[in-house]
This record gives sequence, C-alpha cells and structure tokens, in this order.
Amino acid sequence: MSTAVAARGTLGADVLAHLDAQIASARRLLDIVLRQGAAIRSQQVDEVVARVQDLQREMQHRAGLEQQRTQLLDRAGAQLGVPGHAITLEAMISLMAPEEAEPARTRSAELRGLLSEIQREHTVNRALMRQELAFLDHLTRMMSGEDDLGYRRPGEDAGPSLRVAAPSPATHRVLDLEA
Repeated sequence: MSTAVAARGTLGADVLAHLDAQIASARRLLDIVLRQGAAIRSQQVDEVVARVQDLQREMQHRAGLEQQRTQLLDRAGAQLGVPGHAITLEAMISLMAPEEAEPARTRSAELRGLLSEIQREHTVNRALMRQELAFLDHLTRMMSGEDDLGYRRPGEDAGPSLRVAAPSPATHRVLDLEA
C-alpha cells in the first residue's frame, strides 16, 4: 500500500472521529445552556452559577478539540500544498476514502446546526441575565434611596426631567396614592 493511500485512510478516520468528539461536546454544551436558561427563568442562583462552571469546563475541553482540529487542517493542508487555515471540508474530503465523504458532510452539518442552536440559546440566556440584573439593580437603588430609580442602559444618564425624588431611607413607598 502506498504512503498516500495510508495517509488518506488515516486522515478520514481521524476527521470522522474528531467530528464525533465535536458533536458530543456540542451536545453537552447545548444541554448546559438549556439547563442554565431554565435556572435563570426560575431564578435559581446556585443552579445558574453551577451551569457557568459547567460551561467553563466544557469550553476548556473544546479548546483541546480546537487544537486537534487545527492539527487535522494542517495535515490536510500539507498533503494539498496549502496552508491549513485555507482548508475547507470539501478539500479535506478530497483526501478521504469515498465511503467517508458523506458521513463527514452529514456530521459537519449536524455540528453546524448544534453550534447555531447553542449560540441562539446562549444569546437568550444573556438577555435574560441582563433583564434580571437590571431589575435587581433597580430594586437595590430603590431600597438604598438613590435619586435615579428609572430603568436605562448602563452608563446612560437620566435627564433632570426623569429624576424622581427619593423617599427618606426609613420610608419605602412603591405607590403613594390619595383618593
């Protein structure tokens, strides 16, 4: 068997194994992000913090997977005579056995879908966290008697017409109505 054929067979198996590892990691990451979203919605602070720790561990694992990915791209690039960063899936597939091509495409598409879903859910979680923190900030300012009790973006100054006179520290009024 020639060296080119041996290298071709090894690369394909390594790419498929790597895609499987990436998919498994992405599924774990999606599970963590979904669980984190549920914890945010139910205001379970300890659970949110635990999921952040899980996210950090999985992201460390993914950093190792990215190193492996770079090595695979560099191997394929060396065989094709181009830099590793220029390698596409289709270029890599040209070095693989024909029976490995379709599974590689399928797994790559599945991975892209998982990563897209993770990004969507993570974006929702970040928005929920901002909303919760803004509400907490508002309550804290209200309880401390600060002048400015309105919602606004961080760093955005409320004009004089939006300022509300603060109640005395001993008095906490939410509604002050007269009939």
